[in-house]
Amino acid sequence: MDVKYINPFLSAVKNVFETMIEVPYTLGKPTIKKDMTSTFEISGIIGISGEVTGCVVVSFPEKIALELASALLGEKLEKVNSDCTDAIGEIANMVAGDAKKDFPQTNTTISVPSVVLGLHRIAFPKGVPIISIPCQTEKGAFAIDVAIKMT
Repeated sequence: MDVKYINPFLSAVKNVFETMIEVPYTLGKPTIKKDMTSTFEISGIIGISGEVTGCVVVSFPEKIALELASALLGEKLEKVNSDCTDAIGEIANMVAGDAKKDFPQTNTTISVPSVVLGLHRIAFPKGVPIISIPCQTEKGAFAIDVAIKMT
Protein backbone atom coordinates (compact mmCIF):
# COMPACT_ATOMS: atom_id res chain seq x y z
CA MET A 1 0.00 0.00 0.00
CA ASP A 2 1.30 3.40 -0.99
CA VAL A 3 2.15 5.82 1.83
CA LYS A 4 0.08 8.41 -0.08
CA TYR A 5 -2.95 6.55 1.31
CA ILE A 6 -1.70 6.14 4.89
CA ASN A 7 -0.50 9.69 5.55
CA PRO A 8 -4.00 11.13 4.98
CA PHE A 9 -5.29 8.96 7.83
CA LEU A 10 -2.54 10.15 10.17
CA SER A 11 -3.47 13.73 9.34
CA ALA A 12 -7.21 13.00 9.63
CA VAL A 13 -6.88 11.57 13.15
CA LYS A 14 -5.00 14.71 14.17
CA ASN A 15 -7.66 16.98 12.67
CA VAL A 16 -10.61 15.10 14.14
CA PHE A 17 -9.14 14.68 17.61
CA GLU A 18 -7.87 18.24 17.89
CA THR A 19 -10.90 20.05 16.45
CA MET A 20 -13.99 17.86 16.89
CA ILE A 21 -13.39 15.63 19.89
CA GLU A 22 -10.78 17.69 21.74
CA VAL A 23 -9.18 14.66 23.39
CA PRO A 24 -5.37 14.54 23.55
CA TYR A 25 -3.86 11.50 21.80
CA THR A 26 -0.62 10.16 20.40
CA LEU A 27 -0.08 8.06 17.28
CA GLY A 28 2.06 4.96 17.36
CA LYS A 29 4.07 3.48 14.52
CA PRO A 30 1.89 1.91 11.80
CA THR A 31 2.32 -1.86 11.48
CA ILE A 32 1.05 -4.63 9.22
CA LYS A 33 -1.95 -6.40 10.77
CA LYS A 34 -1.70 -10.17 10.38
CA ASP A 35 -5.31 -11.25 10.92
CA MET A 36 -8.85 -10.12 10.18
CA THR A 37 -10.08 -9.87 13.77
CA SER A 38 -11.00 -6.53 15.24
CA THR A 39 -8.40 -4.95 17.46
CA PHE A 40 -11.02 -4.02 20.07
CA GLU A 41 -14.68 -4.80 20.74
CA ILE A 42 -16.37 -1.75 19.19
CA SER A 43 -15.62 -0.84 15.57
CA GLY A 44 -16.79 1.84 13.20
CA ILE A 45 -16.35 0.51 9.64
CA ILE A 46 -16.30 2.64 6.48
CA GLY A 47 -16.18 1.20 2.96
CA ILE A 48 -14.23 3.03 0.26
CA SER A 49 -15.00 2.73 -3.45
CA GLY A 50 -14.06 4.36 -6.74
CA GLU A 51 -10.47 4.77 -7.92
CA VAL A 52 -9.44 3.48 -4.49
CA THR A 53 -11.30 0.58 -2.83
CA GLY A 54 -11.20 -1.09 0.56
CA CYS A 55 -12.18 -0.21 4.10
CA VAL A 56 -11.19 1.73 7.18
CA VAL A 57 -11.92 0.40 10.68
CA VAL A 58 -11.71 2.56 13.78
CA SER A 59 -11.68 0.12 16.71
CA PHE A 60 -12.13 0.94 20.41
CA PRO A 61 -12.34 -0.85 23.75
CA GLU A 62 -15.70 -0.09 25.39
CA LYS A 63 -14.19 2.30 27.94
CA ILE A 64 -12.52 4.43 25.26
CA ALA A 65 -15.60 4.33 23.02
CA LEU A 66 -17.66 5.73 25.89
CA GLU A 67 -15.06 8.43 26.66
CA LEU A 68 -14.75 9.56 23.04
CA ALA A 69 -18.49 9.43 22.37
CA SER A 70 -19.06 11.47 25.54
CA ALA A 71 -16.47 14.04 24.42
CA LEU A 72 -18.01 14.29 20.95
CA LEU A 73 -21.58 14.60 22.26
CA GLY A 74 -20.71 16.87 25.18
CA GLU A 75 -22.52 14.66 27.68
CA LYS A 76 -21.40 11.77 29.88
CA LEU A 77 -22.43 8.36 28.51
CA GLU A 78 -22.48 5.54 31.07
CA LYS A 79 -23.21 2.60 28.75
CA VAL A 80 -22.96 1.64 25.11
CA ASN A 81 -26.30 2.62 23.61
CA SER A 82 -27.56 4.06 20.33
CA ASP A 83 -26.06 7.49 21.16
CA CYS A 84 -22.67 5.87 21.71
CA THR A 85 -22.79 3.79 18.51
CA ASP A 86 -23.96 6.82 16.52
CA ALA A 87 -21.00 8.81 17.89
CA ILE A 88 -18.54 6.01 17.07
CA GLY A 89 -19.94 5.85 13.54
CA GLU A 90 -19.53 9.60 13.25
CA ILE A 91 -15.91 9.45 14.46
CA ALA A 92 -15.18 6.79 11.81
CA ASN A 93 -16.98 8.90 9.21
CA MET A 94 -15.03 12.05 10.13
CA VAL A 95 -11.67 10.25 10.00
CA ALA A 96 -12.42 8.57 6.65
CA GLY A 97 -13.93 11.72 5.13
CA ASP A 98 -11.05 13.91 6.23
CA ALA A 99 -8.50 11.40 4.90
CA LYS A 100 -10.32 11.02 1.58
CA LYS A 101 -9.90 14.72 0.77
CA ASP A 102 -6.11 14.20 0.73
CA PHE A 103 -6.08 11.13 -1.57
CA PRO A 104 -4.19 11.63 -4.85
CA GLN A 105 -7.28 10.34 -6.74
CA THR A 106 -10.44 12.39 -6.46
CA ASN A 107 -13.01 9.88 -7.75
CA THR A 108 -13.46 8.07 -4.45
CA THR A 109 -16.54 7.75 -2.24
CA ILE A 110 -17.03 6.52 1.31
CA SER A 111 -19.97 4.52 2.64
CA VAL A 112 -22.22 5.27 5.55
CA PRO A 113 -20.49 3.89 8.66
CA SER A 114 -21.45 0.58 10.23
CA VAL A 115 -20.78 -0.01 13.91
CA VAL A 116 -20.13 -3.54 15.15
CA LEU A 117 -20.15 -4.50 18.84
CA GLY A 118 -18.34 -7.43 20.46
CA LEU A 119 -15.21 -9.22 19.31
CA HIS A 120 -15.60 -9.74 15.58
CA ARG A 121 -13.88 -10.45 12.30
CA ILE A 122 -13.64 -7.83 9.57
CA ALA A 123 -14.06 -8.71 5.88
CA PHE A 124 -10.97 -6.81 4.76
CA PRO A 125 -10.30 -6.98 0.99
CA LYS A 126 -8.29 -10.06 0.03
CA GLY A 127 -4.69 -9.57 -1.04
CA VAL A 128 -4.45 -6.05 0.41
CA PRO A 129 -2.12 -5.32 3.32
CA ILE A 130 -3.91 -4.13 6.45
CA ILE A 131 -2.07 -1.19 7.99
CA SER A 132 -2.84 -0.78 11.69
CA ILE A 133 -2.25 2.63 13.25
CA PRO A 134 -2.18 2.41 17.05
CA CYS A 135 -3.46 5.46 18.91
CA GLN A 136 -3.25 6.31 22.59
CA THR A 137 -5.34 8.67 24.72
CA GLU A 138 -4.83 9.38 28.42
CA LYS A 139 -7.70 6.92 29.05
CA GLY A 140 -6.34 4.09 26.87
CA ALA A 141 -5.63 2.80 23.37
CA PHE A 142 -7.60 2.45 20.15
CA ALA A 143 -6.63 1.54 16.57
CA ILE A 144 -7.29 2.54 13.00
CA ASP A 145 -6.94 -0.27 10.45
CA VAL A 146 -6.69 0.70 6.77
CA ALA A 147 -6.89 -1.78 3.89
CA ILE A 148 -7.18 0.03 0.56
CA LYS A 149 -5.87 -0.40 -2.98
CA MET A 150 -5.96 1.34 -6.32
CA THR A 151 -8.52 -0.11 -8.72
